[in-house]
Amino acid sequence: MTTLLTLISTLLWWVLYSSIGALFFAIIAWGVLRWSERCTVVFNRTYLACLVWNLIGLLLIAGVAVHEGHTQPPYVALLTSPLLRGALVLDMLIGAFVLWRLIPRTDARRIRPASACMAVAVIMAVAFGAATSLV
Repeated sequence: MTTLLTLISTLLWWVLYSSIGALFFAIIAWGVLRWSERCTVVFNRTYLACLVWNLIGLLLIAGVAVHEGHTQPPYVALLTSPLLRGALVLDMLIGAFVLWRLIPRTDARRIRPASACMAVAVIMAVAFGAATSLV
């Protein structure tokens, strides 16, 4: 019973933290996409795409951290890991694909792949800036 409750609690916290991060990233992505597309995009779909991307990304990064054995601070050794760098590249590719596939413009056309890549690049730059200031 304790294992089941632990698993349910872990899943709830995983979804909660992903949704908080997705809201922050969706605000950034929405602004970047409005600027790069020169057309309005649907915010709730931007949030959905960022949520899916964060759920996958947290699993990917946590899997690398567990595999490397760096689950406790300081995380400097994890940040210099080649496996984490590869996982972050894969995470950015997944993010660009998810944003491109899930976010429509208001004229019912899909955003351009270059706009999705730009949004992912800005989000990752902000995330790296925040992560390096915390470490």
